[in-house]
Amino acid sequence: MDFTVDFLSFFVVQIEGQGEHTIKRLKHYQTMSNQDYINSELKEFLDGELMKIAKRKVERNPKSEQVPTKVGRFIVEPGHALDSNPNYNLFSTIRKALDQEEYTKYTETLVQLYSETSAVRGGAIIVIRAKLVEVSDIPFVFILKCDFEQKVASIADEKNLIRSVEMAITTKNMKSIQYPYMPEEGMVEEWEIKVHQSSHARYFEDFLKFVEYNQSMPEIVKHQVLQQAQQYIAATYDDESPEKAQEEEMMEAWANTPVRQLQEKWTPEQVAEVSSPIIEQQPTIELKLKLDHISIKGLLSDFGESIHIAKKNDKYVLVIEGDAFTFEKGFSPVEFVKPESIETVFNKIYNK
Repeated sequence: MDFTVDFLSFFVVQIEGQGEHTIKRLKHYQTMSNQDYINSELKEFLDGELMKIAKRKVERNPKSEQVPTKVGRFIVEPGHALDSNPNYNLFSTIRKALDQEEYTKYTETLVQLYSETSAVRGGAIIVIRAKLVEVSDIPFVFILKCDFEQKVASIADEKNLIRSVEMAITTKNMKSIQYPYMPEEGMVEEWEIKVHQSSHARYFEDFLKFVEYNQSMPEIVKHQVLQQAQQYIAATYDDESPEKAQEEEMMEAWANTPVRQLQEKWTPEQVAEVSSPIIEQQPTIELKLKLDHISIKGLLSDFGESIHIAKKNDKYVLVIEGDAFTFEKGFSPVEFVKPESIETVFNKIYNK
């Protein structure tokens, strides 16, 4: 099963110069009908790519901020309809275009707006309207961006060996937009759009100014921990006490510090209480911590069950329990150790 193309518009953006002297040139090469597309080289080039984009996995609340694929939602003021969003209207006109001329007009408007973003690079931009005919007649809009590849050559002859290829493009690392988002085959979300771009780039987020994205899980967790901390501070200190102001400043600094130290404020039971709603919402949320140079990666639900933090004088002790060890890469003699009793290990720690 694959998409059937209604129309396809092909554009090229060329960028010359840098900074204030940057010149952007946008050229519309051709708009194709279904039959034009079937008989073109583009069909082989893009074969299977639309289904690949549609099936690409995406999380509504990703595990980090820097993920390449996101689901966005059109922003509207309370009480207003979807057609009050200018980004939605742009896609809607393309979906409803009656003929090639109308389709070309609307896609030129879209690509012109995209080419004006600050982060845009030269390359080919392909705007496609297509349908999953065997499932429904719902039109989808795909925007594909292929950056120009550097230092690409084709094999020539025995004398010249290679021949340089200008403005070479490939589907590898291709950026894309799909509207509407299809969480399952045949099911669409009119309010949502799927964006795929390099994690360091923000081409499409600059272009889609009226689209918002869900918070990442680290952001959600940080927000929930801050809420619990604020409740704890309010219940523990008087409103005018300097201690309360100091604690609030500390929490603000904690929330904005990328590398943090153990705070030593809550009991394990309090940590479990704060963790419970987070784990219920996202059972597989990760727990990462580092004790000196030793890194540990588990699940938040492991804390208090199989991961324990203790202290002996000024030293921290990390206890991990489980049923079996697995060793991968980096062979070592440790793989042959006969485990000591936990009492023996604790005695060693106490006697240091």
